[in-house]
Amino acid sequence: MTALLLIAHGSRQPEANDDLYHVAAELRRRGHVVVESFLELAEPDIDGGGRRCVEQGAGRVVLVPYFLSAGVHVKRDLAAARERLARRYPQVEFRLAEPLGQHPQLPDIVAQRAAEACRAAPAPGS
Repeated sequence: MTALLLIAHGSRQPEANDDLYHVAAELRRRGHVVVESFLELAEPDIDGGGRRCVEQGAGRVVLVPYFLSAGVHVKRDLAAARERLARRYPQVEFRLAEPLGQHPQLPDIVAQRAAEACRAAPAPGS
């Protein structure tokens, strides 16, 4: 079984983490095994999320960065987390997916959000 370890940066403000929970719930609805985790400032952390994936019986865990770009967090921190989990659970395959940034559908999403803003009623004082 493959589990998706969905990873966001994390925030001390719970509502700021809601987007990750929303995406995870939608992926679950589509039949995926998903565990949410955070790089910092929120729980569970990546190690705890990886442990939950293993406890659920995953033979493969894909670390999926909910990040726009492959900055230092993805290239250094998430790569190190993948290596750490692979050492801790040698019976499980751990892979690191690409961040969202250069996905071909992202420009469509950005254009859609811009169009939505243009259709919305203007904010008071604008």
